[in-house]
Amino acid sequence: MPIMFDSLRARIAGIRSTTRIGRVAAVGPSTVQVTGLSDVAALGDRVFVGLMGAEVIALGPQGLTVLPDSPTEGISIGDPVGHQGPAAIAPDASWIGRILDPDGQPLDGRPLLSGLQSRPLRASPPAAASRRRLGERLATGLAAFDTMLPLVQGQRLGLFAGSGVGKSTLLGSFARHVAADVVIVALVGERGREVRAFAEDVLGAAGLARSVIIAATSDQSPLVRRRCPLAAMAVAEHFRDQGAQVLLLCDSITRFAEAHREVAAAGGEPISLGGWPPSLSHAIMSLAERAGPGGDTTGGDITAIFTVLVAGSNMEEPVADILRGVLDGHVILDRAIAERGRFPAVNLLRSLSRSLPDCATDEENTMIAEARRLLSAWDRAELMVQSGLYSAGSDSLTDRAIRLFPQLDAFLAETAPTDVPGHAFQRLRHILSS
Repeated sequence: MPIMFDSLRARIAGIRSTTRIGRVAAVGPSTVQVTGLSDVAALGDRVFVGLMGAEVIALGPQGLTVLPDSPTEGISIGDPVGHQGPAAIAPDASWIGRILDPDGQPLDGRPLLSGLQSRPLRASPPAAASRRRLGERLATGLAAFDTMLPLVQGQRLGLFAGSGVGKSTLLGSFARHVAADVVIVALVGERGREVRAFAEDVLGAAGLARSVIIAATSDQSPLVRRRCPLAAMAVAEHFRDQGAQVLLLCDSITRFAEAHREVAAAGGEPISLGGWPPSLSHAIMSLAERAGPGGDTTGGDITAIFTVLVAGSNMEEPVADILRGVLDGHVILDRAIAERGRFPAVNLLRSLSRSLPDCATDEENTMIAEARRLLSAWDRAELMVQSGLYSAGSDSLTDRAIRLFPQLDAFLAETAPTDVPGHAFQRLRHILSS
C-alpha cells in the first residue's frame, strides 16, 4: 500500500498547476497548424489537441506543425491545444510481466502503477570514455550462439531476416534462456493479434514473468510506432541504472525506420538516401548507441538484439547497412536454410560476432575457425557434389567437409543446456575430432 501512495504522490507532483494553451489555426490530412505556443514549445514536445496526443514536428514563424497520434478527423479551427513538454515515461518494477503501450499505459486490461521518476524518451548514452568493455559470455541455450556466434553482456547484435524464417521464434528463445535480470521487448508495428500470441506462445509464462512488453500495433500512427523502441530503451535504461543486467529485444528497426520516414515527410524533410530521409541515420545510430555496456557509475548493462526485415537477404539496403555499421555483430537468417527445415536458419558464413576472439579461449577459437573453414569448403563444393562433378580425393579439406557437413549442420540446430558450461563446445570438439 505505501508503494501505491508513493506512485500516486509522484503523479500528483507531476501535474502542472497551469498549462499554456494555443489554438488550431489549420487542419490538413495528417498535420495540424497551431498558434500561440511558439515561445514555449520545442521540436519533439508533446501537446494535446483536445484529448488527442500529438507531437511538434516543425517550428515556423507562423506557429507549430504538430502530428496527432490519431487521424485529424473531428479537429476544428480554434480548438484548444495544450502544451505538455518533452515526451517521458515513468518505469516501475511492477511493470515486469506486463504489456504496455509506448506511453506507459496498460494494454492487458489491468491497472498499472507509474514509477516515482520520469525518464525522457530521448536520452544520451553513457559517456564514451567511461563505458565499460563488453562483459562475460551469456549462455543462450542454442549451440550455434554458445559457440561460433557468442553473445556477451552489453553486446548489440543485429538479427537480419525476411518474413517467415523463424525470427520471432529465435527472439522468444533468447527471452526465455539468456541470463538477464529483466527482458524488455519492443514490438514495433506488429499485427494486433500477434501481440498476445507473442506473449503467450513465443515468450510463454516463464519468459513473460521476467519481461516488459512495449507494443505499438500496425494500425497506430507513425508517431506511436516511432515512440515504441524509444520507450522500450528508456525502460531498459531505468533498470540498467538500478544495476540490473537487461536484455532488450527490438522487433523491428525496419518498422521504426518506416515510421520515422512518415513523420519526417510530414514535417517537410526531403526524402533521399534510397527513399529514406537524411535524418534516418542519426535516428537509428542514436537509438543503438543507448544500448550496450553501462558507465562506471552504473552496475548494469543493456544487451540488445535488434531485428531488421530484409528482402532477399539484401544487406546493402540503407536500414540494414546503417544498423550493421554500429552494432557488435550481425546474424543472417537464410530462407534457403529454413526451407530445408533447419532452425534456427542461421547462415553462419555470413554472420559475425565481434565479441570474438576475446570472449573465447585459444582452444575454442581454434575450433570455431576450423568449423568455419569446413563449412566454407562445403559451400564452395556443394554444387559440384550434388551434380556429381566432384571426385573424392581431389582435395583433403573438401573431402573432410563433405564427411562432416551433416554433423555440423545438425549441430547448428541443437539446443544446449544453459546450466552446463562448455557443453556446446564439447559437442563441437567431438564432431571435429571424428
